[in-house]
Amino acid sequence: MATIDRQATTLALAHALSAAERGLAVIPLSRTKLPALRSPHRDGPGPVGPPGPPCHGECGRFGHGVYDASTDPARIRELFAAAPWATGYGIACGLPPHHLIGIDLDTKTGTNATAALRELALRHLFTIPATVVVLTPSGGRHLWLSGPPDVVVPNSAGRLAPGIDIRGAGGYLVGPGSRTGHGVYATSPGTAHLAPALCPRALLRLLLPPLRTARHPAPPSAGRHGEGLVQFVLGAHEGQRNTRLFWAACRAYEDGIGPALFTPLVDAALRTGLTEHEARATMASAARLTGHRP
Repeated sequence: MATIDRQATTLALAHALSAAERGLAVIPLSRTKLPALRSPHRDGPGPVGPPGPPCHGECGRFGHGVYDASTDPARIRELFAAAPWATGYGIACGLPPHHLIGIDLDTKTGTNATAALRELALRHLFTIPATVVVLTPSGGRHLWLSGPPDVVVPNSAGRLAPGIDIRGAGGYLVGPGSRTGHGVYATSPGTAHLAPALCPRALLRLLLPPLRTARHPAPPSAGRHGEGLVQFVLGAHEGQRNTRLFWAACRAYEDGIGPALFTPLVDAALRTGLTEHEARATMASAARLTGHRP
């Protein structure tokens, strides 16, 4: 049974409510930095018949990770009341109004993530603007940036450079004031009053799934390649649905089969649990990014 530190829980709740006032959706975290509430479906019986889309809170119970995240003070208090062992809080990324993107600069042995980011900035001609910086107990830093509302930034670990992890749609950042088994997360002096700064466009391009060179126009029938893209979307797990759909849509538009695959890809996304509005918005984003009419 988890040890309850009521003072730490009270402080975490206070910090979480303060973050919510700034428009940041939050969830309670345990000392391990994981969501404090277990999935209500974890120990349930297996589904009967064809598997349906995963539950993201439609059941009305807590325990769905970032899908529990809220800015509503009453709901946040309910979440923490259900997890009295929580000592921290997570901030969901990718949600309005900030569409938060987290740049996690780690301090693993043999890596210098700060220097790697500086090198990327020099090579790709961008500057990290003044923004919120959160200091981690291990000596790392989280940079908070704001992304465009119609672009889905995926989570990644080390893809940008060794030691640099990205928290995007479906991910979360440990909020300042959270207490973990290794220490307390704190806002870097002079940055607490700032809003997440806009992500530089050159950096944003690096954060998105890599685009391939466009091929010759495909025949009217999408063929096996199109079927493969649809299957790729259907195989999405929780936290991957928007990212997979966005990647598949970009490939389809680059290969000249975007219009033909629009409906099949949207239908596939609906089967994984996305809403029609989310699926169509993601398809439109991919069309714009690849230079096509949505």
